[in-house]
Amino acid sequence: MATISAQDSDLRRIIGRFRVLILGRANAGKTTILQKVCNTTDDPEIYNTKGEKIDETVVKSSIKRGNHDIKNEMVFKSNPGFIFHDSCGFEAGSEGEFEDVKKFISERVHATKLEERIHAIWYCIPMDNSSQTFQRSEEKFFIECDTGHVPVIAIFTKFEALRPVAFGEIKKELKGLSAEERSRRIAQRVEELFTNTGVLDRLSDPNNRARPKSHLRLQNMNQPNANCNTLLESTTFALDDQELRLCLVSTQQSNLELCIKCAVATLVDHADRQFGPLRISSEDYQYEIARWFPHLETMTWKDNIIRVLQPLAAKESLFTAAKRLIQTGIATIIVLEYSALLTDTLNNLERIESAVDCYLKSPTAVAVETGAIEISHQGYKKEELKKTIIEFILENRMYTKRASFNS
Repeated sequence: MATISAQDSDLRRIIGRFRVLILGRANAGKTTILQKVCNTTDDPEIYNTKGEKIDETVVKSSIKRGNHDIKNEMVFKSNPGFIFHDSCGFEAGSEGEFEDVKKFISERVHATKLEERIHAIWYCIPMDNSSQTFQRSEEKFFIECDTGHVPVIAIFTKFEALRPVAFGEIKKELKGLSAEERSRRIAQRVEELFTNTGVLDRLSDPNNRARPKSHLRLQNMNQPNANCNTLLESTTFALDDQELRLCLVSTQQSNLELCIKCAVATLVDHADRQFGPLRISSEDYQYEIARWFPHLETMTWKDNIIRVLQPLAAKESLFTAAKRLIQTGIATIIVLEYSALLTDTLNNLERIESAVDCYLKSPTAVAVETGAIEISHQGYKKEELKKTIIEFILENRMYTKRASFNS
């Protein structure tokens, strides 16, 4: 039987906050990304290596120049679960400035104290000058910097800048076409322009010491409704250590889709293991899923959470192990998401109890049982199974059907 390690929980407490190094040229959109991640328009507070807050006038002057001491810690009041480190845009800097970045990365990748290590590196590459996408600064970083086990995420910022370029190149071809066809051809030309930059080939060069674990595009980030959910998801799944994933997800109280995707990954991992020698009790299995929902203080509430979630566990005598895991996992995830949306006047345990009660009385419970049988019979491969279960959960979210439950 697999158990939850107390050592793992202690490790997450030691790690404390999720620490990110963000790099890139000046005006690459780094500050905007950090503000979107932390859901704020405010400037961060900045602390020196002694933990002393730096004077606000000095901070504003530094931000305006895009010149930050990489050792300083940037923290946003709206989400203190993150610590950010930023360097000046070293594309125009001296060799000494680049060496400072290399030294910082080396020290923080191999730091003895876990709470001082960096956990992810976000490298921003702006696309508003496609002829100079991969400059000397990017080349030096990816060839020379040893990032060890720390995942690097390449972020192509200002991706919307490619669209007017694409339009300008093919506008004569667009005359007389439908709006839909024009949009399709512009999008196609954007992809061609991006491919022609050769940036993906440069990032995957086998001579690089640092290779991105993943890459993504961000565009129109100055729009009020823009977010960095894709960046947070990409970073989460780039992390090899589950406690680091939990640490990052704990900063995302309102990003329930990320919580669901992480919980489904746990579900699928255990469903896959059921065909091997490893087994897990329904109690530990449900608790592992619950850990992905940061509105629950799972470190404190483990025994109570296990007890309250037990009515959701599928009966062992009726189904195969894989089917039981799928049904129990889906039911648990749907209930925990719903509990996050219930009134704050209830404590954590009352919210789960209310959500469980609502679920058991709802048509969703029947839909989950039927869906679990169908899914388990399809013989999906691991990634297909994840995608299918996520789609099923999103289609059967309880809060979207609450009115019909009560009618």
